[in-house]
Amino acid sequence: MKNKIIKILEKPKIIIPITFTISLLIGVLVFMFAGRAPEITVDYKNTDNSFLSNGSLQNFKDGEDISLAFPKSGRISNVFVKSGDSVKKGQILAELASIDAKGAVSQASGALDIAKANYEKILNGATGADIDVLKAAVSKAQNNLDKTTSTQETLVKNAYFNLLNSTPEATPKNGTSDYVAPIISGNYNLGKEGTINLTSYYSQGGTAFTTTGLVDGSGTGNAIISQPIGNSGLYIKFPSTTNINVNDWIIEIPNKKASNYLTNLNAYQLALETRNKAIYDAEASVGDTGSSSIADAQIIQAQSSIDSISARISNSKIVAPISGVVTQFDAKVGQLASQNTSLISIMSSGGYEVDSGVSETDIGKISVGNKVSMTLDAFPNETFIGSVFYIAPAETNTAGVISYQVKISFDKMDSRLKSGLTANINIQTKHKDNILILPQYAILQNDIGTFIETVDEKGKITQSPIQLGITDQKGNVEIISGVTQGEQVLNIGLKKN
Repeated sequence: MKNKIIKILEKPKIIIPITFTISLLIGVLVFMFAGRAPEITVDYKNTDNSFLSNGSLQNFKDGEDISLAFPKSGRISNVFVKSGDSVKKGQILAELASIDAKGAVSQASGALDIAKANYEKILNGATGADIDVLKAAVSKAQNNLDKTTSTQETLVKNAYFNLLNSTPEATPKNGTSDYVAPIISGNYNLGKEGTINLTSYYSQGGTAFTTTGLVDGSGTGNAIISQPIGNSGLYIKFPSTTNINVNDWIIEIPNKKASNYLTNLNAYQLALETRNKAIYDAEASVGDTGSSSIADAQIIQAQSSIDSISARISNSKIVAPISGVVTQFDAKVGQLASQNTSLISIMSSGGYEVDSGVSETDIGKISVGNKVSMTLDAFPNETFIGSVFYIAPAETNTAGVISYQVKISFDKMDSRLKSGLTANINIQTKHKDNILILPQYAILQNDIGTFIETVDEKGKITQSPIQLGITDQKGNVEIISGVTQGEQVLNIGLKKN
């Protein structure tokens, strides 16, 4: 098969800087007159794996409360504010005891050192027994990945089921407060959000009803036996009266006014984040059966363990997602905090947020707390910094297109900001310092694998296999193995076919 340039990054929005275009044209000219593709020097740089999108500025609602909770259970070790205090975005409000996590970081760092030593051993010539051990480790890691994926998907599904079943209730469509509500019971099982519209009327032998929206159907209820609401899994029982003062009812799925809605919402968001992290960690531990690739996978796994423990430490803190005033503070030192139980509320102090719709294929790449850089069409030469503080747990369906709402706050307010301004968003999903990188157009693929090309003093071209890591929005690709700093590789993007 003809060699082809590897396509590393799929982006919803392609940005080609002018400087890159000029550089590419210069390279083409060099190629045309020199007859050979120019060479690129492999070097260490810092890079970000990021995600591009766009959105618009919206006003924070003054007086809007944001409820905060610890994403895991534990004993509260420190509190830093009290009710009535003004806080700034990013300020730590309370934290759980995490002494064991510090020891785990040390242990994981030791595992990383061992993995690096194994890699050096492979490069220097490992025995067949060593390689067999490493292959067995990869097989075990693959089984773990399959099991982790199945388990986490089930946990997410169960958390979403609980969210949709946040104590359903029927409320009058006209908003009146003078009514006797029918009793809703059962477990909603249709797996999608929306509204059940129910119209009731008195008929011989009881109260009849028809439904539209999530459920189309009809039925007859009475004060003794609950009747099914179509195939929704829910049941309805009307009060024992023939005097129906409300005819039109609404059953919202999920019921955002339910007392357990916030708990279920936080549990679902945590399940999504935990699933993405667990699967990512499990994938990182799976390598090829080649000995050096296995050793690379062990290094990645050890580094992922450190990252996972660091995330656990981060989950031991409640951090203010916006600036505002503390209106509720129920956290006390020594108190046992339950997972996702609201302890702190902050009333926003005004300002702006950026709302963006992210596709279902990309939403898994984003987490609350991701750093964001933005440009506004109104101020094209300036960059604004912020972070993701909210990811909608449920989808938005617009003309059959599924997306998820993501909200971003600014690190600093600016008096020039206005509601409705268009923002171009770059969400940093991962950052790495001091890694070897190459532009993606200097990398090729064929049926055998992924390669770079070098040329010796006699002009002979040699292909060398490489292993890739993350890719940034500028088209730079991390090279995990296969090249060294200062090595000259051919810019095959300008090479003759």
